[in-house]
Amino acid sequence: MRNSLLFVSFIFTFNVFSQSSEPHLKNLTQLTFGGDNAEAYFSPNGKFVSFQSNYMKWGLHCDQIFSMDLKKATKDTLYRPNLISTGKGRTTCSYYMPDMKHILYASTHLAADTCPPTAYVKGKYLWNVYPEYDIFVADLNGKITKQLTNSPGYDAEATISPKGDKIVFTSDRSGDLELWTMNIDGTNQKQITNGLGYDGGAFFSADGTKLVFRASRPTIDADVMEYKNYLVEHLVAPTTMEIYTCNVDGSNLKQITHLGKANWAPYFSPKGDKIIFSSNHHSDKGYDFQLFMINIDGTGLEAITAVSKFNAFPMFSPDGKKLIFSSNRNNHGTRDTNLFIADWVE
Repeated sequence: MRNSLLFVSFIFTFNVFSQSSEPHLKNLTQLTFGGDNAEAYFSPNGKFVSFQSNYMKWGLHCDQIFSMDLKKATKDTLYRPNLISTGKGRTTCSYYMPDMKHILYASTHLAADTCPPTAYVKGKYLWNVYPEYDIFVADLNGKITKQLTNSPGYDAEATISPKGDKIVFTSDRSGDLELWTMNIDGTNQKQITNGLGYDGGAFFSADGTKLVFRASRPTIDADVMEYKNYLVEHLVAPTTMEIYTCNVDGSNLKQITHLGKANWAPYFSPKGDKIIFSSNHHSDKGYDFQLFMINIDGTGLEAITAVSKFNAFPMFSPDGKKLIFSSNRNNHGTRDTNLFIADWVE
């Protein structure tokens, strides 16, 4: 909690940003003010977002899931969102259920109350794909009402179709990190991708007929061996990924970007004719992630952000009028990543 009136006044003064270098973003407003805050996804009515945070001042040791009332968050910098997850283990990838009364997320809490260790390999940036992750549904008071997956291995990165009938998620239960779908109640789980490499971070199109996702596709023998060796250790090197689309059943698979480096966190535009995503393809050093937009045929690449060195996890509101994303802008020299929301300007 902020206990300085001067500091609160300062934050309110600079809470709304105007960036001439980002013409698609108007009335940019900061929603969180400390820690790492990411994967903020709108509720079906656009009034709330679910997200994950590790903000130490909220008593957190690793990522937990919260629900944020956007009206309150945009007016009060001291607003503390509601904790949805158990506070145990590590969580990721939350999403509002169609009934607006429940939130889906992945968690390791069944394996241990404590946070699982984070792997580190010198000179290599890696993601942990914890085999302890399973997908749960909780009500808005944080009570778990259902466990949707219980297969051995990694089950996470779940999102829900706007039609309210299906869930897409990533699983390694078949020996590779592939996309799977299931009914909204967890039944009829099906693998829909089959290419060697990591397939993840999938989202449905507004009409529920297509998916957009990030994928690595190692082809050189050394890269294939590295990928497989890391996977045995429940790790992924996310430094080479491109954006793909497919139908909900996995057919009509298309590679959209051919940019090199890391292209990830894709989301369809409101009209479904474009994809917004995060990329460092333009950067010499690698750690400079900006938001870009591209036509679904792979043409017309356009930069959306130009401020700070990390911008990711973009999502349009259901009505297409707002964009929410994570950024390390305005963090006053810290390593904090916060949530920002803006009016979207075509």
